Amino acid sequence: QVQLVESGGGSVQAGGSLRLSCAAFGYTYSSNFMGWFRQAPGKEREGVAGIYIGGGSTYYADSVKGRFTISQDNAKNTVYLQMNSLRPEDTAMYYCAASANMGNWLMGSSYWGPGTQVTVSS
Repeated sequence: QVQLVESGGGSVQAGGSLRLSCAAFGYTYSSNFMGWFRQAPGKEREGVAGIYIGGGSTYYADSVKGRFTISQDNAKNTVYLQMNSLRPEDTAMYYCAASANMGNWLMGSSYWGPGTQVTVSS
């Protein structure tokens, strides 16, 4: 199995920034593509951003392009999500997810972290 350890959630004012981190432990060879989903009450789960560990292709939801940046540190089996220009609609539980590849990740076939709350107020 893979265990994902998340950090960096919190509350910020609109226009502010936050950085999420997710580190993978265990069968990290099965965690080739890692990133973040989010879910707000009454809304569908949405893939936010992801990246191949070791570098390569990335994924961004249209709603976060130009505001969020996904990055990775292969040596630490860790991904980071730098969130800038945050909006109230970014408020959600954010879940780290790790998959064999981008396609599986997009379909939600992933190992999942416990979630960390991000709250953006006006």
